[in-house]
Amino acid sequence: MPAVTADAVIADKAYDAQARVIDVLTRAGQVAVIPPIRSRIEQRSWDRDLYKARHLIENFFARLKQYRAIATRYDKTARNFLGAIHLAAAVIWLN
Repeated sequence: MPAVTADAVIADKAYDAQARVIDVLTRAGQVAVIPPIRSRIEQRSWDRDLYKARHLIENFFARLKQYRAIATRYDKTARNFLGAIHLAAAVIWLN
C-alpha cells in the first residue's frame, strides 16, 4: 500500500503542541491547520476556511459508523472490509 501524502494536517485544539506536533509537521513540509488554544501566549495564525471543512469529514465518519458491519469490523479479511466501506460510502454519497 503506498504511503499517504498530504499538504496539510487538519486537527482540533487538542493537538496544539508546538514541539511535538507543529514543529514536526513544519519540518516535514506540511501545513498545520490547528487552531491555537486560548491560553497560548503567542497566538499563531491558521487557515480558518480549511478548518471549517473539517466537519464534513467528521460527519462522514459518524455516518459510516452507523453501519454495523463497519463499526464492529464484521468482515475477517481486509479486502472484504474495504469493500464494505466502499459500499457504505457509496450509499452515504448517494443519499
